[in-house]
Amino acid sequence: MTTGILRVVDGNKIVDGNGDLVVLRGFTIVIANVSKSTSLGGWMMMENFMNGFPGREVQIRKALRKVLGPEKSDFFFDKFLEYFFMDDDAAFLKSLGLNSIRVPFNYHHLEDDMNPGVIKLEGFKHIDRVVDICARHGIYVILDLHSAPGGQSQDWHCDNPTGYAAFWDHKSFQDRVVNLWKTIAARYRGNPWVAGYNPLNEPADEEWTRLLAFYDRIEKAIREVDPDHILWLDGNTFSMDFSGFTKVFPNTVYAIHDYCGYGFPNRIGRYQGKPEQDKYIRSMYDRKVEFMKSHNVPIWNGESTGSGEFGPIYEREESNPDYKVQNQERYNMLEKQLSIYSAENIHWSIWSYKDINVMGMRYVSPDSAWIKLLGPFIRRKRELAVDSWAYDDAHLQEGLFGPLHKWFEDNIPERYSKKYPWQWRMHMHVFRGIRGITLAEYLVPEFADYFIGKTFEELDEIVQSWSFRNTVGRDELNDLLKLHSKMKPYDPHLVNVITSANTGNRQGLDGVFELSPLELSKKEVKRETFVAA
Repeated sequence: MTTGILRVVDGNKIVDGNGDLVVLRGFTIVIANVSKSTSLGGWMMMENFMNGFPGREVQIRKALRKVLGPEKSDFFFDKFLEYFFMDDDAAFLKSLGLNSIRVPFNYHHLEDDMNPGVIKLEGFKHIDRVVDICARHGIYVILDLHSAPGGQSQDWHCDNPTGYAAFWDHKSFQDRVVNLWKTIAARYRGNPWVAGYNPLNEPADEEWTRLLAFYDRIEKAIREVDPDHILWLDGNTFSMDFSGFTKVFPNTVYAIHDYCGYGFPNRIGRYQGKPEQDKYIRSMYDRKVEFMKSHNVPIWNGESTGSGEFGPIYEREESNPDYKVQNQERYNMLEKQLSIYSAENIHWSIWSYKDINVMGMRYVSPDSAWIKLLGPFIRRKRELAVDSWAYDDAHLQEGLFGPLHKWFEDNIPERYSKKYPWQWRMHMHVFRGIRGITLAEYLVPEFADYFIGKTFEELDEIVQSWSFRNTVGRDELNDLLKLHSKMKPYDPHLVNVITSANTGNRQGLDGVFELSPLELSKKEVKRETFVAA
């Protein structure tokens, strides 16, 4: 039984209707604690590396509609959404002590590009269903617009097939999102199991001013319809940059995304628990939450920490004979991150719940109809390193991408070599365009052809692969989440585990990511002040 709509009080606390402190960490309500949760990534916003297709969801839906026909295609995707999350999924998450779930969705479910501004009410079918399931199990839901018209970022995870974030250039796209959120707010106004609204996942506006103006507008529009629910706002540039924010909204939580380079193959090395590695992990976190702490507002890691996202990539037995050792290193790194979050008592939402054995809490069984059908293509896709996330392209460097990247470096003068998003070095911009967009476009019809001639019964069996009973739990990960789901800041487990906050000079600890020019200037001022002192 819920105790009323959650709200932010005293600057940085979230309380329920009784005034009791709530920390969101998954699925079971934790009084006098923070929210700890997971995300339904790859569900109402399908993603290539999570579901096994190339390119973008919009491209796959179009290709499968061509191969299967409208009736079978609609059946396939509707049953996928149904099987992906049901009562036994919610019961499992609650058993881990998680008390909330972040629900990413694609605007295409609720609006057609050829009929802009007209809301498809039937698109709420599965959102309503998940909200009702979670309510029965005592789980809060945060609604997250993961894909906006035109693309709010340059990358695949907003279903953007072009690599250009046109959302920021066209007021008509922004008008449609405002209209959409007013409809959503009206629908869930007064629902105590909806923990609030995440209006835009990982926005990436090079100019900053357009994002700030949009947040001013969307906050007012939502609050005119629903003045009570919390807003969960992401930072700029994939929710890693808060340097342009100068104010905070009332009843609002700010979200960081705290992915760590040690959790990915061939990025910044393997995590060995060295002091300098722990210092790096802490430094990355401290930089991201500096805005929240200075303004005394709640932190949500929506894709890992605070309010946002986090989580490493895991190796697989069939592709890496050293997978057990490397996965344990990544669990150790994740433990380091979770210890920071527990000590800081912040809200977090790990990415993600289910996938094809990449980073999910559960993954589709190797014996499932999904993997039996698509396994050869998934392996081919991994060999080509076509996805822009969870890729390992070391075998493609010598003689191919290594020389190509060197060619770019040799022919682009240094003063022109920095291109937004700043977090991507030049080689990341290059391979995203070549592999993530162009190569993926060629692979889309090949993927779709695997479904030629499939009957309704066969399609149903294929998508049942995503049901709870046909997925495998990642026990080590789930044990870690359960351990930290109810952990308090002064838990004995945190002694000699958590590293102290870094202060002063953090030069050289930015890893694989470039800072924005504004962040760089602020950092330089701090460094000079530290040296002078």
